Amino acid sequence: MRRGAGVGDLSLPVREALGAGCRVVAAERLRGGSRKGVYRVHVEGAPVPSAIVYVWAAEENYWPEAGRSDGTGTFAPASGTTPFLTAQHTLAGLGVRVPEVLLADDSGRRGPGGVAVVEDIGGGTLEALLRTDPARATVTLHKLAEMLDAMHHHRARRPGRTDLPGPAADSTAPPPPTSPSCAQLVLDRALEDLGEAAGREDRIASTAGALRARLHELAARVGPRTEFGLVHGELGPDHVLVDADGHPVLIDIEGLMHFDAEWEHVFLRLRFGRHYAALAARRDLDPRRLDLYRLAQHLSLVAGPLRLLDGDFPDRTAMRGIIEHNIGEALALVP
Repeated sequence: MRRGAGVGDLSLPVREALGAGCRVVAAERLRGGSRKGVYRVHVEGAPVPSAIVYVWAAEENYWPEAGRSDGTGTFAPASGTTPFLTAQHTLAGLGVRVPEVLLADDSGRRGPGGVAVVEDIGGGTLEALLRTDPARATVTLHKLAEMLDAMHHHRARRPGRTDLPGPAADSTAPPPPTSPSCAQLVLDRALEDLGEAAGREDRIASTAGALRARLHELAARVGPRTEFGLVHGELGPDHVLVDADGHPVLIDIEGLMHFDAEWEHVFLRLRFGRHYAALAARRDLDPRRLDLYRLAQHLSLVAGPLRLLDGDFPDRTAMRGIIEHNIGEALALVP
């Protein structure tokens, strides 16, 4: 049983963020974090009644990473203060609403790993608002569409995560002739996901040859591209908070990268379902990329949750549901 962080663990960074007179009176770990712990702390003697604390530490990371080949690439696991702060700075510079950072430190002096104290938006997620107040959620969805349009039109000439050296270090320079395209990066990852899923799920294994051939066929149809937009990468309604004015606030931003906007739109369609129509105003999406990325996303959402279940991730029923749904969706895309 993982212990997680308690009031004593969180008091030092919160006091330094909110003032010496601040006292943490309660802390709760919020649901859903798999690479970092997300805690709401309730305080007294501070200008605000609560704050959110992110903790990046081994005790908070449920992912078994052994055996993955993408440890330093575009799809590398994004975790820690560096990708978080880089993404926060990039998005805020575009006028995209993200929680204000009150303190960030990865020295280990304020906890067992990296830690950040950020404002508590307090309005809940867009996912919850879509259920409880659809009319208000519709306004937020349209604001989110505008936000995404600004991100996707923030162009770079190279794909890559914003915090990693190499492609993202100088996004204005043309990529080297040997630099892999977004489609090639997705294909390579999808083939790895397919192999991993086939080793664990008989339904994938029995169709692995057809799935592999389909991935290669779809990738061969994708033409070259020389500019790439800024994408969140895992933007579901649970990764959008809603502030008091109804504005969307992006969280879980560590994987921010320049990439094909189609990669984002496939995930948006998967996660927003019937509400995706409010986010689908763009008319310049490439259907060939959408086809490849749709199959790749489904395979990722089989292999990833299976890997997560190798460990002690607590919400196992939800992960199994994701696996089952995406097995069906992936197999349905094989002619």
